[in-house]
Amino acid sequence: MYGMAHRALRQMMLDRLGPSAWAKIERETNTGPADLISLCVYDDSKTIALISASAAHLGMAVEDALRVFGRYWVRFAELSSFGPIMDFTGQDLVTFINNLDRMHRSVVLAMPDARVPSFELLSETRQRLLVRYRSDRSGLEMFVIGLLEGVMDRMGETGTVDVAARFENGPGTVIDFAILLDRT
Repeated sequence: MYGMAHRALRQMMLDRLGPSAWAKIERETNTGPADLISLCVYDDSKTIALISASAAHLGMAVEDALRVFGRYWVRFAELSSFGPIMDFTGQDLVTFINNLDRMHRSVVLAMPDARVPSFELLSETRQRLLVRYRSDRSGLEMFVIGLLEGVMDRMGETGTVDVAARFENGPGTVIDFAILLDRT
């Protein structure tokens, strides 16, 4: 993953548990400043180690921590230098989701080694969106649910995000997420 994700996780843990907890996580995972450079790409094993250690300190299952972190990530990103890019991506949920791949292409321009996912809006009704997620990574389903919840928060929407379908795709992942919106 990316240094910006590591920085976001650090900030989430500082916000929730303070500097002493983050210092313990750094020691447990052998993490230092070189692992927190925003535009660098790091091996996923480093990110998973940081999330696993953070989950333990939060007293959560890793899946729950991934979801919480996904939601937190959106807020962290919008307050960072990526905020204007997120603003340009869309001011409503449908537009934002439809432009996620465009936003990710701009990330790849800044970080050519980045392995970004793809999002496709498959169907839309007033109360339900079906979004296909494709990634060459696996195991991030709960993180993506948290991301989608964070985007809903950003757009002032409420509802739930659930897995509608999973597909085999070799070493990667293809998941359809149903976003059920609380709209009348």
